[in-house]
Amino acid sequence: MTEYRKDIINAAAAALPWEKLEDRNILVTGATGLIGGCLVEILMAHRERSYHVFAAGRDEKRAHARFARYWHDERFHFIKFDVSEPLAGDAVFHYIIHAASNASPVFFAKSPVEIIKSNVYGTANLIDYGRNHGMERFLYVSSGEIYGQGTGEKAFTETDSGYVDCATPRACYPSSKRAAETLCVAYAEEYGVDAVIVRPSHTYGPHFTGSDNRVFCQFIRNVLRGEDIVMKSDGSQMRSWCYVADCALAMLYVLLNGERGNAYNIADTSSVFSIREMAETLAHQAGRKVVFAIPEDARRRFSRRFLCRVCHRQAGGFGMETPCRRLAAEAADHDTGGNGEGKLNASTTTQDKASHISAASVPRRSGLQRTGGLAATTSCGRHWG
Repeated sequence: MTEYRKDIINAAAAALPWEKLEDRNILVTGATGLIGGCLVEILMAHRERSYHVFAAGRDEKRAHARFARYWHDERFHFIKFDVSEPLAGDAVFHYIIHAASNASPVFFAKSPVEIIKSNVYGTANLIDYGRNHGMERFLYVSSGEIYGQGTGEKAFTETDSGYVDCATPRACYPSSKRAAETLCVAYAEEYGVDAVIVRPSHTYGPHFTGSDNRVFCQFIRNVLRGEDIVMKSDGSQMRSWCYVADCALAMLYVLLNGERGNAYNIADTSSVFSIREMAETLAHQAGRKVVFAIPEDARRRFSRRFLCRVCHRQAGGFGMETPCRRLAAEAADHDTGGNGEGKLNASTTTQDKASHISAASVPRRSGLQRTGGLAATTSCGRHWG
């Protein structure tokens, strides 16, 4: 059994109010993606499940490979459809988790229109369908990118809103995520829809797609091919990273315990480190090295890329060793599951005020250590411009 599979089983054993899902139908869109797939696996791994899981995606072949162990389970169902189109049929989905959105930067440049449609049209299509088919709760998977750019001088709290240059195709992702969040809140206000929102930070884990060009995917591919890691920047950009099994468990916690109309950050206070640190750790574990090939104009340009960082200087430093080692272990068995010590922390917010769920209210689970539980009081959404 892989370490990733153990993490899935441990997450499924968490002391959540699973009884709320009894005899319910749960639809998970983006089911073949990094986060959506992990959500499906945790739901299907719960021993006493009395609910049906509907995994929705566009690639049935990939879904079959990912969920082979559940494919013939009477409580597992695959639905092939694109969320940017209205969902047909009369099936009742009591819980809808909308996790379908391509987060790979290559698609921000290649298919910005489709990114917007998936986030905005997809959200509207699913909520409209749910309203007419007995939906009890809608969970929208947003992103820390909604906070925009920072100045590098102070942390963004959950009530802040940083600058996004809307006149660029790259804005397709954060702008459409913002719009979809507002759409959820509007449906809640106008039609009484029970909607909650989660904003995950940079999430890593196994089962990323071949087309995913996020940095951790690129670096893992490099070391798997026996190559040095070539960086085209100094790698000083800081990132808040979260292991996918912890991220998915936090989402299920919000699904079952979150307050209607609220947004929740999901991040890990122990896992904040630079891209360079990540590259160096991966290269060291694989016996390779990091090579810098920085264009001259990039040397002069201050990086303004997105960062959702957890503010935890009060907690005694970044504590990046364990998460980095886990990321390095992903390179060793990417196709069969992750490895290492994942940690869970989700800072929770409302739309109009910062609030926190106490760490004592979060279920503990073996195998995945955490620092402070869900919503540690030292954490907040953060950007560095």
